[in-house]
Amino acid sequence: MAFDIQEELKKLPHNPGVYIMHDAGDTILYVGKAVDLHNRVRSYFRKIIGRGPQIDRMVEQVAYFEYIVTDSELEALVLENNLIKENSPKYNTLLKDDKTYPYIKVTMGEPYPRILFSREMKKDRSRYFGPFTSSAAVRDTIDLLNRLYRLRNCNRSLPRDIGLERPCLNYHISQCDAPCQGNISQEEYRSHIDAAVDFLNGNIKPVIRDLESRMNKASEELNFEEAAALRDLLESVRSVTQKQKITDSDGEDRDVVAMAREETDAVIQVFFVRGGKLIGREHYYMENIGDFEDSVIMHDFVQQFYAGTPYVPRELMLQYEIEDKELIENWLSEIRGSRVYILNPKRGSREKFVELASQNARLVLDRDRERIRKEKERTVGAVAEIENWLDMEGLRRMEAYDISNISGFANVGSMVVYEDGKPKRSDYRKFRIKTVAGPDDYACMREVLSRRFRHEGEDNSFHKFPDIILMDGGRGQVNIALSVLDELHINIPVAGMVKDDNHRTRGLYYNNIEIPIDTRSEGFKLLTRIQDEAHRFAIEYHRSLRSKSQVHSVLDEIPGVGPKRRRSLMKAFESIDDIRAAAPEEISEKAGLPLNVAEEISRYLKK
Repeated sequence: MAFDIQEELKKLPHNPGVYIMHDAGDTILYVGKAVDLHNRVRSYFRKIIGRGPQIDRMVEQVAYFEYIVTDSELEALVLENNLIKENSPKYNTLLKDDKTYPYIKVTMGEPYPRILFSREMKKDRSRYFGPFTSSAAVRDTIDLLNRLYRLRNCNRSLPRDIGLERPCLNYHISQCDAPCQGNISQEEYRSHIDAAVDFLNGNIKPVIRDLESRMNKASEELNFEEAAALRDLLESVRSVTQKQKITDSDGEDRDVVAMAREETDAVIQVFFVRGGKLIGREHYYMENIGDFEDSVIMHDFVQQFYAGTPYVPRELMLQYEIEDKELIENWLSEIRGSRVYILNPKRGSREKFVELASQNARLVLDRDRERIRKEKERTVGAVAEIENWLDMEGLRRMEAYDISNISGFANVGSMVVYEDGKPKRSDYRKFRIKTVAGPDDYACMREVLSRRFRHEGEDNSFHKFPDIILMDGGRGQVNIALSVLDELHINIPVAGMVKDDNHRTRGLYYNNIEIPIDTRSEGFKLLTRIQDEAHRFAIEYHRSLRSKSQVHSVLDEIPGVGPKRRRSLMKAFESIDDIRAAAPEEISEKAGLPLNVAEEISRYLKK
């Protein structure tokens, strides 16, 4: 039945929830939240919308909408975030971010805690410091603290494993007190950890005084080797904890967020202030900003960024006031576990801090304008060229396929996905051919496409169909794809990437004709990248299967090596040559095998 928008508007409930706008092709155009779904969704379809040209254009494309009722506006906010992240709707402003930040993790829940590097902050009994913007600086700091306080960095479970194994090298070079041997009590070790935590909290003066005193004493006693080691340690402390250029006397954790925009581009700059010190800064790009107001872009950044970051500070200082400020504060407070405040400084040093962030955002935007332009040319611009060649619109998701085998051995297929001209590797898929024996690429491709479009295994990514299928070949491959789609009653355009004698794309086979393309264009370069990527992905999978098959065949012949030990060897070593080159002790340690079995394996492989 046709979707009657006016009739469905009457049925909308007066409840909080999320609404989802679709076009005629089922593509999600926009996701939004509402305190009252009835009033919010109806507002889009009034004759005078007043939401700006971008939303007006969106409404013109809406074929139908759906909605999800929630118990509260806060639940709607969380659900909206999830749906935007999952679907990247065309008319939502989108945070372009693939950054993850390092943290220093102190495992306070362990009897003998360790200081570790972490990319995520979990709700456990550990203490976290950060986020930091330099992985190298974090690793240097951890190494320094381990040396300074002689802490363990092993994975042994203490006190259970005390005395079971010999101490490691760190004990012998005086960089660990060997709690694994019971050489230090839990109480004394804990005092070292407390001192390290104090150091991470910024109290470094006692450490510097102690190191200076010990260095001077060693020098007076003519123990120059120890004095030099203490001097180097002192320099490490000063290097890691060098004074920041910007400080805040109140010692709070806060993020300072400001932006700069130009035409279709916006850059958000975030200053990370921890314990009153500026520890780093990062910038982020916002896409699909259209004619949205600055406050809307700022609101959407806060909503999307802090839904994905593992740490929320006590304060956010924003350049612009945002809608639903109280709701966002409550949501952030729930994530943090304590009260979060959103501020909009208008005067004084804090206002200057926000202005400094804005100036930095402007510098990034000016610096990267040309890079952004070129990136758009090679991605979105390239897709637009392909649309023009094929006389199509709305090419966002493209899928390409390839087959790899050697004389019919281990037939495999690959599926690569490009969205907006960029690879979406999370949606790549491999296929091990089940029904075809021998070198029959057409039959293999038929199996791959049938399995993909029948949603084999209920793979969630398979439920999202492409806007076009690109086949690695001409008429034959295209016809195979069209016949599979016809059998499944699916309507998706299919084009073949026709190759020349050098196996390079020379044109597109579409609607029974070969369309010549400009080999100097960005569209041609994108097609070549897609073709090469599908080929590479298939070959890598085939190579891995060949390697495993060879390892299996040799290891099966070794006395005393059954399926379980064979799996252990394959997990521990990449190839049979690596096992052959390893000493029996290494084989035993890495694969967890008895030494006598490892010796037998080594002897057999070196015959």
